[in-house]
Amino acid sequence: MTEDADFYRGLIENLYDGVYFVDRDRKITYWNRGAERITGYPSEQVIGRSCGDNMLNHVTATGKELCGDGCPLAACMLDGQAREVDVFLHHADGHRIPVLVRAAPLRDAQGNILGAVETFSSDTGMLAIRHELHDLRRKLQTDPLTSVGNRVHLERRLRGAIAEMGQDTSTALLFIDIDGFKQFNDTAGHEIGDQVLAMVAATLRHNVREVDTVGRWGGDELMVILYDAGSLQEAEAVADKLRVLVGFSRLEEQAPIQALTISVGVTLFQPGDTPESVVRRADALMYRSKQAGGNRVAAG
Repeated sequence: MTEDADFYRGLIENLYDGVYFVDRDRKITYWNRGAERITGYPSEQVIGRSCGDNMLNHVTATGKELCGDGCPLAACMLDGQAREVDVFLHHADGHRIPVLVRAAPLRDAQGNILGAVETFSSDTGMLAIRHELHDLRRKLQTDPLTSVGNRVHLERRLRGAIAEMGQDTSTALLFIDIDGFKQFNDTAGHEIGDQVLAMVAATLRHNVREVDTVGRWGGDELMVILYDAGSLQEAEAVADKLRVLVGFSRLEEQAPIQALTISVGVTLFQPGDTPESVVRRADALMYRSKQAGGNRVAAG
């Protein structure tokens, strides 16, 4: 029996997760190495103290302190039910660490509750992974030249807009092309051309709402998805505002080059649309603007 107890104690002692036991008075009777590593508190500073004295000072994301009211260890000893909660514990160095806490009652052979056990695992690594995945996802969906969404991002947003549309046809697509962009590249060089493209994208991004989507479709073609745009006339008015603002945008190196203008095609998403059909319609309208001399908006 003693050998079994030593075996399990050694097993718990070497767990990566933090583990500690409390008696019915919430006095800490055991503190493993994982708990030392995660919290920074050695066992000799912890054993014999009450978990209710706020040493770890568990708080939730909303700032609720659990050690006084809402302690999962105290709760599980009252009703015999296990608990699981995300909390932020106080490290010995003063900072906060996100942990997943699991509390369960400890019982004797007759089923009487003698105390409770809490295990906790640091969520720091998982948070780092989530941040890395978020950054990777953002990079994969961001055009590096213009810092707006790339084609992958736009295609996903187009599919999302169609899926969420239902019978609501107030979402609009603006298809935008920079007039004479090839001339910028041929006259001033590709570096200036890239700066012009980035400048136009920035003008679009800063002059639509946060909820709207701006992206680069390819080359000098850009898109704006306007959510809850209202009528076609209202979407056309937004497009014309953007046209005017781009016309007043200018790089210092661009001085000897002709005025910067854009051609825009505007259309509302319709029932039965696919990403291909709505883009094709907006692209045709943009081309109509080009054929009419550029620096204008065509809606339909």
